[in-house]
Order: sequence, then structure tokens, then C-alpha cells
Amino acid sequence: MKPPIKIAKNTVKNIAIIGAGPCGLMAAEMLATAGHLVTIYDRMPSPARKFLMAGRGGLNLTHSEPLEKFIARYGAAAKWLAPSIHNFPPDALRAWCHGLGQESFVGSSGRVFPRSMKAAPLLRAWLRRLENLGVRYVPRHTWHGWKDSALHFSNDKNEAVLVSPDATLLALGGASWPRLGSDGKWTDILSAQGIKIAPLIPSNCGFIVEWSDYFKGHFAGMPLKPVLLTHNGVAKQGEVMITEQGIEGGLIYAFSASLRDEIAMRGSATILLDLRPSMTLEALTKKLQAPRANKSLSTFLRGVGFSPLAIALLHESAPNEKLAQLSANELAIKLKYLPVTLIAPTAIERAISSAGGIVQDELTADFMLRAKAGVFAAGEMLDWEAPTGGYLLQACFSTAVSAARGIMRYLEAQEE
Repeated sequence: MKPPIKIAKNTVKNIAIIGAGPCGLMAAEMLATAGHLVTIYDRMPSPARKFLMAGRGGLNLTHSEPLEKFIARYGAAAKWLAPSIHNFPPDALRAWCHGLGQESFVGSSGRVFPRSMKAAPLLRAWLRRLENLGVRYVPRHTWHGWKDSALHFSNDKNEAVLVSPDATLLALGGASWPRLGSDGKWTDILSAQGIKIAPLIPSNCGFIVEWSDYFKGHFAGMPLKPVLLTHNGVAKQGEVMITEQGIEGGLIYAFSASLRDEIAMRGSATILLDLRPSMTLEALTKKLQAPRANKSLSTFLRGVGFSPLAIALLHESAPNEKLAQLSANELAIKLKYLPVTLIAPTAIERAISSAGGIVQDELTADFMLRAKAGVFAAGEMLDWEAPTGGYLLQACFSTAVSAARGIMRYLEAQEE
């Protein structure tokens, strides 16, 4: 990312950024590099807590696939986000990461990670850069909206703090993982200003299944792999995790948007699980035609290679007496197309991310709120949704860059 041209001293402005996640920090870097005085306000005691948590299992920064295919991953919002991602694409994000001394690499799935695989080294280097640029961080300040024309905060002593910057960027995130900072309460503040907000809903989330007490008591916390999941004619192979509430995991997250939307429309959604994806239906039928002797169905299926979890899932789908009456071919079909009914997404607090937010029509092309001149918004606050794989972080970084550039154009226009 090329640094912007330094501005003249007499045009230095005070800019407030609300939210100290990666979106707010990236915008702060751009604006401070240009010479502006930037202050970041956040209600948490330390910055980028969700960013750090996301990096515990390996910080997936972005993805290496061709750019047009990458942009298409944003579905209905692809056209809206495309200019931002073109202006700050995955290669630019990797170069920025390298500039902080954190080399990256492309994993076998095409996902991009820092060499350290962690968020902490990257964040430490980033915060040092921001400190050297003069960015001021003000923690434990909760934003309540506006009082007259000033930003209204309360600090940890419950004292009112009023701030009147030359421009403001809202980078408050979505509503997942609220204990880490982004609780979505800003929706009420903006709605009160007449700004249209698409409701925040869980994305990349698990789903509730009405398991029997026996099943969830014995198998919650266990992975099922490999499994082929089919929904609405689309099939993908991977791993799912059984939970007390239902089912989650990377394979479920890949279908979460379509599953969530179907449940909203019909009250439930059914997925089909292939418990033996490496074997054709014909081959499995032949294997199941072996003599059972006096073996129970469960014992027989263990003998042909099915795990206790897979067998228990089969028993969740139908009464034992009905399963016992199935022919080898009917049983094979059941094991290759096992239906599981999902009745609701898990709570947004447990989701990896959230969908919904400020709708596109409420923002200019520079991400300024049409209803609030000089107030910009970026990141997960906006009404777009991304799958896992680095797409969420990339769009947060890219829209932050676009909003920062929009702020600079806005401030320049005020001088004319």
C-alpha cells in the first residue's frame, strides 16, 4: 500500500475513529500517514480483541484465488465491494503485512496466513507503527451517539465525554462475540437518526438440531469426518462437529447463509449427509449384503467400517425397528443420504461473524453516511456477508482503506 502524499500543516485535521478492530486501525494508519491527527475510541481496555481471538487457531488474512472469483464470494454485495477490493486487493494486504515484518504464505487450500500463524506478532508491530505515527488510543469509552453535533461518549467513570472532530469513522463491527467488543448496539443509535439498518443476523454459524438426550450426551464435541454435505443440490466434503445444541464446523459454515435463509422462510432446513463419501452407492450396497448372522445392526455396521458416531446418527434418523427392516440397498441409501433437520441458527453471540448492517443506499461511494455529513462507516458494520477463508478480514481492510480515502477527499473539499 503506497502511503498518501503528506498534507500541508495548515490543513491538518482531527479525526475520530470509533472502534479499534482491524478496520479502525487500518483507517487510522492511512489517515495518520497523511499527516492528520487521529484518535481511536473503543469501549474495551485494549484494541483488536476479536482479531487476536480469531488468530489463535491461525490468522487467515485473505485468500489467494483469482480476484474476480474472490469478489464473487460476497454474493449480493460483490458489486458494492468490488471497487474497494480492487483498490486494496489481497496482494496489497500481503504486502502491508510484509511491511510490518510479518511474512505470509499460502496454505494448501489457498488461504493466506502470517508465517507465525498468530495475530499477536502482527498486532504488536502494527500498534508500534500507529504509535510512531502519533495515533492516540482512548480505551474504555462507550459511544452513545451525538449530543447536539458532538460525539457523545461515557468513560469508565461514567463521565460524559464530548468530542467534535473534523470527520468521524464508525468501525464498530458486527454483533458476534460481543464479549470481545462488537455488540451491535450501534444499530439503535443509527436507526434513531433515520439510517436504514438491515437486521444483524448470525453468519458462519452453527445450527440447532433436536438430538435425543442419549445422542447429545454421548457424542457432543465429537467430529464427523470425512462427510459429504448436500443442500439445495450443492455438495461439499469436509468435517462437521456435533454439539449439545446441534451441529457446526467449517462444512456447516460454508452453507450457513443458505441454511439460515431457508429456515427463516420455511421454519427448518434439511441437509443430507453422506457418511461414506469414498464409496459409491453400488459398492456400499454390495458391502451391506454380507451375512449379518445374529449381529445387531450397530455391531454389523461397525464391522463394515462405520464409526459409533455415524451409527448413532443413523439411529437418530429413524426408529430401530424401521431400520432393521431396510434392505441392503435401502440402508445404503440411508447412509449415503442421511437427512438431518436444522430448526434454527445458533445465537449470534456464538457466530463467527454477522450479516446485515448499514444498507448501501445510506452511504455515498466514499462510505460517508448521507444523513450525517463527515461521518463515515466501514467494515462489518455494512450490509454484506462473507464466507470463512479470509474474505471477512479482507473486506474489512479494503473498506477501511476506501473510507479513509473518502475522509481525505471530504476534508480537502471542505478547504475549497
